[in-house]
Amino acid sequence: MHPSSADDRFAAFRHSSYARFFFARFLGAFATQILSVSVGWQMYDKTGSAFYLGLIGLVQFLPSLLLILVTGSVADRYNRRVIVAACMVLSAVCGGALLALTITDAFEPTIVFAILVVFGIERAFAAPAVQSLSPNLVPPKDLSNAVAWNSSSWQTASIVGPVAGGLLYGASPTVAYSVCFLFFVAAAILVFTIPRPPQRVSNKAVTRDSLLAGFRFIFGEKVVLGAISLDLFAVLLGGAIALMPVFARDILTLGPWGLGLLRAAPGVGAILVAIALASFPIRHNAGTFMFVGVALFGVGTVLFGLSETAWLSIAALMLMGAADMASVYVRETLIALWTPDEVRGRVNAVNMVFVGASNELGEFRAGTMAHFIGPVPAVVVGGIGTLAVAVIWALGFPQLRKIDGLEAPERHEAR
Repeated sequence: MHPSSADDRFAAFRHSSYARFFFARFLGAFATQILSVSVGWQMYDKTGSAFYLGLIGLVQFLPSLLLILVTGSVADRYNRRVIVAACMVLSAVCGGALLALTITDAFEPTIVFAILVVFGIERAFAAPAVQSLSPNLVPPKDLSNAVAWNSSSWQTASIVGPVAGGLLYGASPTVAYSVCFLFFVAAAILVFTIPRPPQRVSNKAVTRDSLLAGFRFIFGEKVVLGAISLDLFAVLLGGAIALMPVFARDILTLGPWGLGLLRAAPGVGAILVAIALASFPIRHNAGTFMFVGVALFGVGTVLFGLSETAWLSIAALMLMGAADMASVYVRETLIALWTPDEVRGRVNAVNMVFVGASNELGEFRAGTMAHFIGPVPAVVVGGIGTLAVAVIWALGFPQLRKIDGLEAPERHEAR
């Protein structure tokens, strides 16, 4: 007899479809990290251009922005499992193309950017489908547990993936891309083995109103609007990650190995909290918990900006990662629970673009401010701004703040 869902840290894994999805998602995220690190290193090795490094991120993000009205609608109108599997196959094709260019010594920036555009298109379609598929694989009572495991999976891939990518690339670019290709293939096979889950599919004709349904739902549902916009502005202002190389070299004088420690610290904090949340789920005061998490993220950002010692900086970054995971856990669970299944893909498409935009614009904000006023003031001001956002949003979205348990509202429970 299994323990009750509320006390079962592995509740989501009691459902075999979710277990396959979890490992497929982990392999895909891990392979993506290997690919990103390998392409960046290889591009810089071949061109010596920092500008090209910036273009790598841009060409992968733009498809999500340009296709925002299409990708979410596709995830709502078609089988999400098939979409995710097809995207994994396309990822494997991109990894295989980069492997072929490397083996034949035909690595050329224009061709690589073309491959990365295709990879960006794949990610644009995969993101809303992946985010929307998870709630179809577990009952609502186990969804918060699934969200915690999803987050810990992504964080683990984000920490270990770049390190593994660096080591594999150090051995040989061919080895790195080969592992990347095999992981994407394995992920695709796992997704294809998932039985078709129940899903509410919209059969209405595609119109402008149907394409904009995600935006309309978000702006009409204050809980979802508050959760998504809170993430947008908190990350936009708290973009200290982009300035880590400056702090590692010029302020903390740690060198490349120190930069690795700094980059890993937020993920370590996030994983610890994700594991704790999977074991001890939030039962009461979830809204308050989320806002406290955002506020602590701001505090950690300020501490990192002011620190001149390595141990304090690493501790501050761990606090940032832990606090961010706490708030993300509540936000993502609420968005999943409060969004009807028939518009979930379109809502998640908007959410993922907002997340991507906040990361990109957050790095731009941090870099621009650092250029004009210095890195320390830029980070400190951003942290104070994040604290202000937590207070303003807590006052401006009282319904979000007063949410107690992570449960589906009555009007959305019948699915």
